[in-house]
Amino acid sequence: MLAYGCPADATDEYIRIGESTTIESLKRFCRAVMEEFADEYLRSPNATDVARILRIGKDRGFPGMLGSLDCMHWIWKNCPTAWAGQYASRSGSPTIILEAVADYDLWIWHAYFGLPCTNNDINVLEASHLFTNLAQGIAHPAHYVIQGKEYNMGYYLADGIYPK
Repeated sequence: MLAYGCPADATDEYIRIGESTTIESLKRFCRAVMEEFADEYLRSPNATDVARILRIGKDRGFPGMLGSLDCMHWIWKNCPTAWAGQYASRSGSPTIILEAVADYDLWIWHAYFGLPCTNNDINVLEASHLFTNLAQGIAHPAHYVIQGKEYNMGYYLADGIYPK
């Protein structure tokens, strides 16, 4: 179900387990992943993490950088026909958009999947809680100076599509 996006009742023909067993197995798998990895990987950075990210960014010539931000467009091969129009991309095929922030060692500490009808990076950005918080001034403190100007909030390295 996770790998191919198929419904629970589609697995009974080749795996020989019923829909309710498939759903229960998926729930148990997801719970096990959360229990095993949530404390270290499936969370936002705390103050210690931010200090480490900022220190390493400064050492590499990027003072104040909290991570790299980008949106990935994945073709949704098994998108239900009724939903295809809501998830259609410029090419016409349905896609899922993932906005993610990763730090220097590829710890992905922010992931946000775009909602239906958010078919481009800017729409996903506007719906993402990451930038809602930044716009409201909610962020870990990051004090740094670039070309004589002092800054108090970190930034994300991104390509040219995002607003300044």
